[in-house]
Amino acid sequence: MAIVELKVPSPGESITEVVIARWVKNTGDVVEKDDVLAEIDSDKATLTLNAEESGKIEVLAAEGDTVKVGQVVVKIDTSFKPEAKKETPKTEKVEAKKEEPKKETSTSSLSKETKKDSTYATGTPSVSAAKIMAENNIKSGQLNGTGKDGRITKQDVLAALSNGLPTVGDVLSNSWKGERTQDRTKMTSLRKTVAKRLVSVKNETAMLTTFNEVDMSAIYAIRAKYKDKFKEVYGSNVGFMSFFTKAVTEALYHFPAVNAMIDGEEIVYNKYCDIGIAVSAPKGLMVPVLRSAELMSIADIEKGIKELALKARDGKLTIEDMTGGTFTITNGGVFGSMMSTPIINPPQSAILGMHNVVERPMAINGQVVIRPMMYVALSYDHRIIDGRESVGFLVKVKEMLENPSRILFGGKLPEEVLLGL
Repeated sequence: MAIVELKVPSPGESITEVVIARWVKNTGDVVEKDDVLAEIDSDKATLTLNAEESGKIEVLAAEGDTVKVGQVVVKIDTSFKPEAKKETPKTEKVEAKKEEPKKETSTSSLSKETKKDSTYATGTPSVSAAKIMAENNIKSGQLNGTGKDGRITKQDVLAALSNGLPTVGDVLSNSWKGERTQDRTKMTSLRKTVAKRLVSVKNETAMLTTFNEVDMSAIYAIRAKYKDKFKEVYGSNVGFMSFFTKAVTEALYHFPAVNAMIDGEEIVYNKYCDIGIAVSAPKGLMVPVLRSAELMSIADIEKGIKELALKARDGKLTIEDMTGGTFTITNGGVFGSMMSTPIINPPQSAILGMHNVVERPMAINGQVVIRPMMYVALSYDHRIIDGRESVGFLVKVKEMLENPSRILFGGKLPEEVLLGL
């Protein structure tokens, strides 16, 4: 009998402990090589533990346990082999025999009998019961019928009301059940790490937020005009995030302090744009990084964001996917947020918050017109970014989104480039 021991893999440098988040397989299961046995939570990501050989497993740690990197958590007895998958036997087509038509008299009597039975089906109220139910907004599913064949009687309704069944005068929503209980769930390693980092940002940075608003009319017009052609060529839709990413990378070139970070007593100015894109995942908010976004086209950005979002949804993001960003964009608008103050993602010095688009009356050339408007927010570390730079950066992003051709001309209008201005 050969026993294979599976040890907890290292999720990355400086991480010595992980948490067994969930066992996919249990003791006694016979698994195949490479089957996923468990999900492991670390400070930076959720990883999977896969079977190195086929055989029967013995689990040595419980869900929620904190275990050391390198600790043996599963044993595999390789003397047991998975059963071969049985092939579904092919069945020959057999021509169904036509049934002889039944006599009309028997069909008629059967229909009458069926009709009679359906009148007394389970959950059907009597006339008097139905009247009281309608008056008190009671549904059949709330009652147990004691009449013949489960029919709901008047007495069933009155008994339910006397026992406290909600009436039309009571709260109609049943989302809350009135139970005064509590549930306790242990925080995952990832959630604890996120909590510590968020508190440290508030305590260790001089964080401020500046706001502006963007008229999204030009972006809407481009998407409406080219969405079908774009999907035909690239196989995906064109979203707001790709335009914001391009505008941000150009604005970072003009305001390099927003793309910088503090390292001890030095300021590190990044000559590239690795943009963190905040995405919602089953394990919580993740911020995978789009590398060298300043060199990407709109189509490349769309493709990159889609790939990262899918990896986040499937729990396949790696540590490398989420480290090394120089600036972050988060979009609370997908959840309906009108305005917020996003928290900086350390060691970065700034983060841009997008919000929902709302049609609002705006004064344009002395006239009131309806425009699709979005509030944007820039949270920044005042230790490294001054007010002039933060406001200037956000204004630059606004200008390029309202006139997208600026993105192609260094933040300037084509006419300005032509005139050398």
